[in-house]
Amino acid sequence: MHPLQTNSIFRVLSELEFNNLALSVFKYQYESNKTYKLFVQSLNANVETVKHYTEIPFLPIELFKARDVICNGKKDDFIVFTSSSTSSQTPSKHIVSDIRVYEQSFMKGFELVYGKPSDLVILALLPNYLERQGSSLVYMFDKLIKASNKPESGFFLEDDSLIGKLQTLKESNTRTLLIGVTYALLDLAEKGITLNDNFIVMETGGMKGRREELLKEELHKILKSKFEVSSIHSEYGMTELLSQAYSKGEGVFDCPPWMKVLIRDIDDPLSYVKENRTGGINVIDLANINSCSFIATQDLGRLKSNGQFELMGRFDNSDVRGCNLMII
Repeated sequence: MHPLQTNSIFRVLSELEFNNLALSVFKYQYESNKTYKLFVQSLNANVETVKHYTEIPFLPIELFKARDVICNGKKDDFIVFTSSSTSSQTPSKHIVSDIRVYEQSFMKGFELVYGKPSDLVILALLPNYLERQGSSLVYMFDKLIKASNKPESGFFLEDDSLIGKLQTLKESNTRTLLIGVTYALLDLAEKGITLNDNFIVMETGGMKGRREELLKEELHKILKSKFEVSSIHSEYGMTELLSQAYSKGEGVFDCPPWMKVLIRDIDDPLSYVKENRTGGINVIDLANINSCSFIATQDLGRLKSNGQFELMGRFDNSDVRGCNLMII
């Protein structure tokens, strides 16, 4: 078992506490995660000289496709989450040895932004995710739907079955969260469904090859106009993480206290860019204690002065720098 108390992760209150905990997690994962240790060694990094979380090496997310990224090997009751992929792609796999940590993370993170799930009807329009095994997003919303304890809450494969329910909830002014994969929300919006301010509409990204990709700003403009709502919320998470950031509008995301985003230089992945400049997103997710908490993603983003960030898109594969630093 790792030497850190899991509860301490969710009690981070200050920058100093975050830094101290990040350093402790880094040293633990360096010693107990074979894949991460090999990566850090490939950089010739001196573990003993790392004094701040900005100096910690970030594992390229692609290694979740090729290697087991886990501390101290697989446990008997582990769960494997996998990413969606096309037939030509290798899916990422995230071995979660203690599912309770994931449940704590997504429940606490959700409640920080939206309050108790029991105060909401939660409707999840996630066809692509529901049609495959191993989705961490489906696992999360299954628990949130059950915690909402509302008979109207549930998953939906098609928007047709949603339409009547949305109208009833609209007429009763019931506070409702409608989360959907991007293309499914657009399909629904084009059927002339209008909502009201009792609805939170949240997109979780992804056209999944069904539609042409849109800029976030353009997508949100369309959805706001069609649904007649004042803002579109977003969820930022991924298979390889156990925490999520949320945006309540304008594409600006907030992280929970145990999660932090840094923006690396596109051409020099071991250095960072200044605020309001675009670069690659590095994520510190302290809840990922049994795996790797320091991940260099393939997303592009921009950091704001208050620690919030904007999601700008994804790297083109030909533009990725520094992801082949290690062949193991």
